[in-house]
Amino acid sequence: MSASAEDASPDEDYRLAAIDLLGAIAYGELSAFERLVEDAKMAPGIGDKIAIGAMATAEFAHLQKLVGRLEQLGADPTEAMQAFRASFDAFHAHTAPADYYEGLIKAYVGDGLAADFYREIAAYLDPETREVIIASLEDTGQTAFIVERVRAGIAEDHRLGGRLALWGRRLMGEALTQAQRVAGDRDALTALLAGGVDRPGLDLAALGRMFTRLTELHAARMAELGLDS
Repeated sequence: MSASAEDASPDEDYRLAAIDLLGAIAYGELSAFERLVEDAKMAPGIGDKIAIGAMATAEFAHLQKLVGRLEQLGADPTEAMQAFRASFDAFHAHTAPADYYEGLIKAYVGDGLAADFYREIAAYLDPETREVIIASLEDTGQTAFIVERVRAGIAEDHRLGGRLALWGRRLMGEALTQAQRVAGDRDALTALLAGGVDRPGLDLAALGRMFTRLTELHAARMAELGLDS
C-alpha cells in the first residue's frame, strides 16, 4: 500500500496493519507450498511423495482464503505479498535443507513456529480477519506423517537425531529473528503491536511472555519428534 501508517487515520492504520499481516502470512503460505513441492522431489518413496504433496495442497488452499480476505479489505494481494518477498526469500535461502530429513524438520518446526507467532499477533485483529488467519494456520493432520518419518529415521540411525536437533535449534533462532524483522520493519504492524487508546498492545513484559510461549511450543514440537531442543 502506498499510504504510510504515519499519514493514516486510526482506522486506516488498523487496515494497513491487517493487510501487512495477511500479506506476510499469504507469502509464507506460498513459500511453504513451493518448498514442499521441492521436498517431495527428495522423498525416498511414492508414499512419502503423496503425503508431502497433500501438505502442499493444503498450504495452497490456505493461501486462497488469505487472498480472499485481502481483497475484501481493498488490497491488491500481489502487492501485499510482494512487500515481504525479499525477506522471506532470504530467510529460506539461508535455511535451505541439505536433505529430506532437514526438509521435514523445517516444514514441521520452522513453519510451526511461524504459525505460533502469527496466532499471537492475530489476537489484536478484528474477529473476521482473525478467523481467516487462524484457519490458514491450522494443522490439517498431515504433519503426523512428519513425526512418524523422523522418529523412524532416528531409530534406524541414532546419529541422525543429533544432527537434526542442531538443525532444529538453528531454525528456532533464524525463525525468531525473521518474526521480529517482519513485525519491526513494517510501521503498521509495529503500531498494531504497540496498541492505542482503544486497542490493547504489547508492552515489553508482554512481549517477553510471548517469546517465552513461542520457545516452549518449539520445545514441545522437538520433543514430539524425539529431539532435544
